[in-house]
Amino acid sequence: MKILITGANSQLAQEFKENLYDKYNLYALSKQEFDITDFFIVYQIIKEIKPDLVINCAAYNFVDKAEGNSLEAYKVNVLGVINIAIASKEVNALVVHYSTDYVFDGKKEGIYTEEDLPNPLNEYGKSKLLGEMMLPQITDRYLIFRTSWVYGKGKQNFLYKLTQWAQSQEYLKIACDEFSVPTSTRTIVNITLKAIEAGLTGLYHLVNSGYASRYEWAKEYFRLKGIKKFIYPAYQSDFNLPAKRPRWSVMGNEKLEKLLNIEIQEWREELKTWFLSL
Repeated sequence: MKILITGANSQLAQEFKENLYDKYNLYALSKQEFDITDFFIVYQIIKEIKPDLVINCAAYNFVDKAEGNSLEAYKVNVLGVINIAIASKEVNALVVHYSTDYVFDGKKEGIYTEEDLPNPLNEYGKSKLLGEMMLPQITDRYLIFRTSWVYGKGKQNFLYKLTQWAQSQEYLKIACDEFSVPTSTRTIVNITLKAIEAGLTGLYHLVNSGYASRYEWAKEYFRLKGIKKFIYPAYQSDFNLPAKRPRWSVMGNEKLEKLLNIEIQEWREELKTWFLSL
């Protein structure tokens, strides 16, 4: 099987490469090699490779920057998805695409399911939602996974930032009123591959089980890492960030668990497993 991975330098793509390189005919291409916003490049390379599967790990995920640079966010998160979908349909390739919990506004008093109506609060969330909406309009061979608070071996994640802050600041202020599901790239890759093997299509919430505040997540990570640093439980409003964020964007993974007949590991256990594997 031929697999094309976009955004090859992202933390999610790195996890896929570690899992797939010795098993499949893998083409992992960086932005410099495969700019998904350029239709002619996308079309030419996909027609040339003729992949059976395209895993789109390319994304514009700078949440705050997107407020002042929405054009770039929409180019990558919407136009890029359209380009990939059109070219993939030409070669009958399955498209795997990743979205976000930020498609929700956080007003629900309960766990978000795939049936809940999105209502994003920021430009990043709006661009990801539009990308979700466009993909099924072009091809019926797709998998969309909404995920949240993704962490892995890269630098573009909350845990890496925590480690840097701990080295340079006397104490940390972390939001205690913002809740979602910390989810590892290990989990995302593992469940994605199971879903592909099972022949699933459609949209699913792919997260670890349970939920946490950013404050709880930071405390647990520092405990595992042995970092003795005081963390002050602050409020989301204290940070005055450009992009509004949902206070509650906890998604449930029960649909995937039922269809795949599996149990997805609870976020604390997965964090511990991931940490011990480093």
